[in-house]
Amino acid sequence: MRNFLAIFLILSGINLSAITIKSINYEGMVHISQPVALRMLSFEVNDNIDDEILDEAIKKYFKQGYFTDVWAEYDDGNLTFHFKEKAIISKIELKGWKDNDKDILDSVVQIKKGSLYDKKKLLAAKKRIIEAISQEGSIDSVVEIEEEHLDNGSIKVTFIANEGEEIIIENLEYSGVENLDSGLFNEVIANKEHQFMGWFWGRNSGDMKLTDLAYDPLRIRDTYMQYGYLDAKVDEPFVRVNFDDYTAQMSYQIEEGEAYSISKISLQQSDKVISDEKIREVIDLEIGENFNINTFRSDAQKIKTIMADLSYAFVQVTPDLRKNKKDHTVEVVFKIVPGEKVTIRNVVISGNTRTLDRIIRRELYLGPGDKYSLTDLKDSRNSIGRLGFFEGNTIEERRVDNSTMDLVVKVKEAPTGNIQIGGGYGSYGGLLVTLAVNDRNIWGSGINMGVQVERSQKTKNYSFNISNPRLNDSDFSGNFSVYMSDIEYNDYDVSTLGTGVGTGHRFSRNITGFVGYNYSKNDYDLHDLLDVGEDNETVNYYFESYAKSAMTISASFDNTDDYYLPREGATFRQSFEKSGLGGEADFFKTRTNFGKYNGLEDYVGFDAIFRYKARYYFAADTGYLPVAERFYMGGLGSVRGYESYSISPSVNEKDGRKRLIGGAQTFSNNVELSLPLVPKAKMRLVSFLDWGFIGDDSLSEFSRGGYGLGLEWFSPVGPVQIMFARPLNNEKDDRTSKFDFTMGQRF
Repeated sequence: MRNFLAIFLILSGINLSAITIKSINYEGMVHISQPVALRMLSFEVNDNIDDEILDEAIKKYFKQGYFTDVWAEYDDGNLTFHFKEKAIISKIELKGWKDNDKDILDSVVQIKKGSLYDKKKLLAAKKRIIEAISQEGSIDSVVEIEEEHLDNGSIKVTFIANEGEEIIIENLEYSGVENLDSGLFNEVIANKEHQFMGWFWGRNSGDMKLTDLAYDPLRIRDTYMQYGYLDAKVDEPFVRVNFDDYTAQMSYQIEEGEAYSISKISLQQSDKVISDEKIREVIDLEIGENFNINTFRSDAQKIKTIMADLSYAFVQVTPDLRKNKKDHTVEVVFKIVPGEKVTIRNVVISGNTRTLDRIIRRELYLGPGDKYSLTDLKDSRNSIGRLGFFEGNTIEERRVDNSTMDLVVKVKEAPTGNIQIGGGYGSYGGLLVTLAVNDRNIWGSGINMGVQVERSQKTKNYSFNISNPRLNDSDFSGNFSVYMSDIEYNDYDVSTLGTGVGTGHRFSRNITGFVGYNYSKNDYDLHDLLDVGEDNETVNYYFESYAKSAMTISASFDNTDDYYLPREGATFRQSFEKSGLGGEADFFKTRTNFGKYNGLEDYVGFDAIFRYKARYYFAADTGYLPVAERFYMGGLGSVRGYESYSISPSVNEKDGRKRLIGGAQTFSNNVELSLPLVPKAKMRLVSFLDWGFIGDDSLSEFSRGGYGLGLEWFSPVGPVQIMFARPLNNEKDDRTSKFDFTMGQRF
């Protein structure tokens, strides 16, 4: 800002000790509108002002931060303020570290394009960059700021980072450790000793993380408290750094003390709103056992949950420990202040640019006028997640007063209408291509409709389906489908034309039932009669054309938290099918499917997911069980590494050829570990092991396995799976497949 003394001299020269303002004008002002600028003045037209009043006006404008200079001129009653605006930052770049990473620019640099040039803000950003680099273990880092004035008057700012050297912890020692295994500490601390091949996944690199040095002692002490050592003391680590090779020696001094056992568990409710016996039912801590801080925290949360389920949303549970150092016992006290019962005033839906409000509201278990429940809130989040319509959802609790709150449901739409492309390659069927146009949420109505075409050298499949999971927003569902297929095998062709209709009902939040009817016409075209000697008539019996008229009854359980990528919960489905209500086919089938999903982030520190899936199918011949109605294994959904439907019992012809005739029962299971690969691209790496059994009289007749790696990717047009598999326990005539891919399926 220009020297105020010069301004004073100018003003003195024109005798502003008492002047009358006839007009107020502005020159060079962009960021403040004239009406706003006028309101900021303490005077107006026709007022008399002096130099002090004018000085205050100039200072007030300058403090807005938009200008590098502000001055005023007076001419025959006309007062004009002149402004020199700060330059605009039109481009920001980061080089040398996390080059132009958008997340880093937002979270660390924190300067937006279009913001005003401010030297102090640039220096603050430089400091944040250095601190962020140091968090990754590098010291002596240098960040330079380059400024380029562009032709349009704006400024391009470039932060050039020169990363310093990483410190490697060569040796880590613990002094005073007697009762615990020091290996337990390595599971919780961030700064660990370097291990051989530390760059390999699962090994310790030894990189020092400077910002975690202050927290690692607390993590070690917390580990001691999990075993009852409430008096454990862990000093700050002593670090000796060799700046010649940037290696470090680190040591901790620890005083363990004695382990404390629990002598008593007390409950103190400020208002008795629930019996102590009910609270004690959820407490896992037990008298006589060593104290465990993790169980202690978990119990406090459980108490809060059962209180919140009684509508005490603002309950406070304050744990307290009363130690007796003489006999090393501790009394655990939970102080509970319930507050008032809370009612939901309003529920606001936001972020649903496509899905109708009512589609979301019907999944909520809390509405205006309802009493608050923490369990209902969690179940509502999971129910919305299972729709598969959104990338994510949160339910924000906004406190209105001590007895009222609003719920704000925030969702982010995911692509539900997409073109699905899938396929694979095998030595038998050649290239398989699947093309489907499907929308699980057509027009945002929650209705699922799709058309699918599948073609290969040996197969043709066409289908149309439409289903509504909530007919008229009720607990009833309905579906209709029609399908046609032609499959060419080595020895015969089979053509199918069918239709199905069904209805279901939601009995509880996680349990649904279904009843359906299916009719199909199935025609076989044998290339030649089977030539298997005495069994000729019996085997040809399997390949007779038939019609099937069948009823299906099923029940399912699903409490997972997401449709495509669940991280918690389980699924279970049991169905029974009976044919023979007309048509030639006469059989009974049962199908059992199970899935369990566990997020491992709390254990391993990153978003890993463990999955286990199993299925058991059984068919009983009550009159006529056609070969097409029997079971087969292979491919996605059963045992990867083999062609789809290629694993089954068979019959041998005289010329040595085998004809697959399917099995009457099958069991297969899959173990999968899904790991984040490129989180920003929503791409994950999955490893898997599959094993299955199939047979007629027993499951031990055929046993095959497969293993491999795959990619799971939430692409812009839907979820994609690409699987690379190798067979296990395969035999000479098995039809193996090296890879499969599909799109639009649940992981």
